[in-house]
Amino acid sequence: MTAVLRSAVGRDWTVRAGDLDWSCWTTAAHIAHDLVAYAGQVAGRPDDRYLPFDLRVRADAPPAEVLTVAAAAAGMLAATVDAAEPGDRAWHWGPCDPGGFAAMGVAEILLHTHDLTRGLDLDWSPPAGLCAGVVRRLFPDAPGGDPAPVLLWLTGRAPLGERPRRTAWTWQAARP
Repeated sequence: MTAVLRSAVGRDWTVRAGDLDWSCWTTAAHIAHDLVAYAGQVAGRPDDRYLPFDLRVRADAPPAEVLTVAAAAAGMLAATVDAAEPGDRAWHWGPCDPGGFAAMGVAEILLHTHDLTRGLDLDWSPPAGLCAGVVRRLFPDAPGGDPAPVLLWLTGRAPLGERPRRTAWTWQAARP
């Protein structure tokens, strides 16, 4: 994410991030928020709710700093997942294991980097290997095919062959 987006920190981040209603700046801050929230869930292990906290990125933070916050949040999630036991569970619409939180974090980064690069007019596609892992873990009923286009279709970002673009979707991170 940071490797592709750092080249665009001088561009206008008030533009929409792809087809989202959010600006590029807001989308980058959202990534950081979700990664910190996932880390908090894994660390706190609540079994019936989300922990009542939010990350707030200062409104005057330039895009380069927002990317640094997102990278820090990714590090926090990675460290928290690495420290967790495989049998640990925390709430995400049901009991979710550390691997599920890791997959959701990777999905947030891949999908919103896609949105950001579209808004900032950068040529980038999500890496197939990372997409394959996300699809395998979060979308058990996914169709076969090239993992990046499949992930984009599963999350309503693009059509897939003859399949029209989805208007609703959800991933399945919970595991008993």
